Amino acid sequence: MPSCFLPSPKEGLKMRITKQELAHVAELARLNLNEESVELFTKQLGDILAYMEKLNHLDTEGISPTSHAISITNAFREDRVKPSVSADVAVSNAPESENGAFTVPKVIG
Repeated sequence: MPSCFLPSPKEGLKMRITKQELAHVAELARLNLNEESVELFTKQLGDILAYMEKLNHLDTEGISPTSHAISITNAFREDRVKPSVSADVAVSNAPESENGAFTVPKVIG
């Protein structure tokens, strides 16, 4: 078990992160952090872990899991097959066409 999740004898399970652990994770992520950033991120992640520890003590019995804090409805309409213009009609107004397709300038050389 990572040391940031080792139980403290007085407080039970206490989540914390050390500068060494943060530096190790930053190295794995190929992030080049200076000492000031390591200090800042260690404090910020420590605060996040402390908040998560508070949330771990909440009684969530009978509460169903959710993926979003608010209910979300799909705003897209259902796909429907409809008649559309033919390829000949679609390219009829094109400045240039070839074999029923638009002819455009070459962009990648």
